[in-house]
Amino acid sequence: MLTGVRTVFVGGDARQIEVIRKCAEMDASVIIVGFEKLQDSFQGVSREALAPELLSDVDALILPVVGCDDEGRVSALFSEGPLRITEEHIAAMPDHGVIYTGMAKPYLRSLCDQYHIKLVEILERDDVAIYNSIPTAEGALMMAIQNTDFTIHGSTSMVLGMGRTGFTMARSLQGLGAKVMMGVRRSEHYARAEEMGWKPFLIRDLGAHVPAVDLLFNTIPTMIVTAQIISKMPREAVIIDLASAPGGCDFRYAEKRGIKAMLAPGLPGIVAPKSAGIIMANTLVELISEEIKIRGDA
Repeated sequence: MLTGVRTVFVGGDARQIEVIRKCAEMDASVIIVGFEKLQDSFQGVSREALAPELLSDVDALILPVVGCDDEGRVSALFSEGPLRITEEHIAAMPDHGVIYTGMAKPYLRSLCDQYHIKLVEILERDDVAIYNSIPTAEGALMMAIQNTDFTIHGSTSMVLGMGRTGFTMARSLQGLGAKVMMGVRRSEHYARAEEMGWKPFLIRDLGAHVPAVDLLFNTIPTMIVTAQIISKMPREAVIIDLASAPGGCDFRYAEKRGIKAMLAPGLPGIVAPKSAGIIMANTLVELISEEIKIRGDA
């Protein structure tokens, strides 16, 4: 239980609703900021305006998946006006206060360092990233089906990067009967891909393998699907870039060549916000509980 724990939620999308609900159920004191458009009435939850004094005795400040941009602006789907985290807000937090977010930009990291506020990036955890890879893969498959006139079954589908998302993506494609090619950089990933029944190749040889590809799913957040690579792809091919913005594809050249190429970050919050929110909620409750225990043992 989180009885007596003061939590403040600032902004967010549909995923944040599940996190708010979970914290309220765990008996935390919950204050929400930037949810004026949301009709849902949470039991035991109060709504306030964002002000430094609101954070003066906060235990946990919970920000959206992307905490804020490099000017402090917070994404708030249900807010009637803009929200911004400033230096005054961070400076007002108590020493024991913790900021939780999915991933943090340099702006937020710098302020937390300056005022010695603990910052926890939930998406850095392997368990959360693996769970999130499931709705990501499902969303990518949905996009592939919507933007092609052929079946995934029997297609030549390429996945770049054998990380947590890449592995789930390749396994999902394999389950639908695609011929899966896996671009890797490490020898152990090459071996694992071969063991899984995929056709592995080294990323440095990408250009030699794209002429036969129908679907290309990129998970590597650096410019890897360059104009040179795209020039070798069939015009009917579709590129779905799952890497963090700005992705790893030359979208300008893809459009020039007539190849469909789509950047699709944040799919869990788009295709399955309830499931993605539950994943975040369970992890957040666990982290806050651990923090309270550590503080009690100190």
